[in-house]
Amino acid sequence: MNPIVGIGELLWDVYPDGRKVAGGAPFNFAFHCHQLGHPAAIVSRVGDDELGRELRDRVRELGLSDEFIQTDRDHPTGTVQLTLDANKVPTYSITENVAWDYLPWTPELSALSDEIAVICHGMLALRSPATRRTVEQLVRKSVRPKPARSALRVLDVNLRHPRPDSDLVYHTTVTADWVKVNGDEMTELARVFDQPPDQLMRLQYQMSGRDRTVWLMTDGPNGVSVRTLEPSAGERFREPGVPARVVDTVGAGDAFTAAMVCLHLEGRPLRECARFANHYAARVCEHQGATPRIDRREVERAAFARGA
Repeated sequence: MNPIVGIGELLWDVYPDGRKVAGGAPFNFAFHCHQLGHPAAIVSRVGDDELGRELRDRVRELGLSDEFIQTDRDHPTGTVQLTLDANKVPTYSITENVAWDYLPWTPELSALSDEIAVICHGMLALRSPATRRTVEQLVRKSVRPKPARSALRVLDVNLRHPRPDSDLVYHTTVTADWVKVNGDEMTELARVFDQPPDQLMRLQYQMSGRDRTVWLMTDGPNGVSVRTLEPSAGERFREPGVPARVVDTVGAGDAFTAAMVCLHLEGRPLRECARFANHYAARVCEHQGATPRIDRREVERAAFARGA
């Protein structure tokens, strides 16, 4: 079925009032790809506890399979304590030493690697050696010798505290095909690598081995800047933001990435992908939690109506 795969953290986002929402950037990404009509899977691990069983149930309720969600007998299900500032921007307190930190390689993942169309992860999943090895192995095995088509490797940087070491950030960034960052993360990458963004992008293009690499630099309500590098030239443009009645911005970046990927797989030009993704992420911001139900047809009408 050539699924789009998110690998890494699957957890509960816990709001100050005690409400729990299924979350984790790779899961949010996979959910939105599924909602947009593409086969998608989450690869992660939950504890053998009540939170883990509830989380599996919620994943299935949202329409995804739990086939690649492992059960950990020794570590609890992941949680994040989430607070929102006056602008509805979240701050995360992420529990460490939880089930998704201990994701091992399995025969099921080896079989999955032969089918993946897109693989997406962030830096947070690399904080523990066990999960880092599994993520890196799945990414590596999804790169297939020609003439077979390799999976598209998407890095949604998502820098969280504690920051990963610079060598890991460097390797993960330059070997991705698409890199999605926000403004603060772009500044951090330029500082870590001690080189300007354009030079970093050129290095990533050389290392990826792709005909084209893509950088997506999001700026909240101000939209996104898209930069591509290709053998002969490249493309650079900015797509403006979309007004939204913001409830919270949790998961908006994950929704944006999912929308970009899905429309790209459908053969849309990158500018159209970015326009749709901005509209889609804006609608997500109008709900609490990262996985609201969004009507794709309404987003398409808003994004592609004459004059939009």
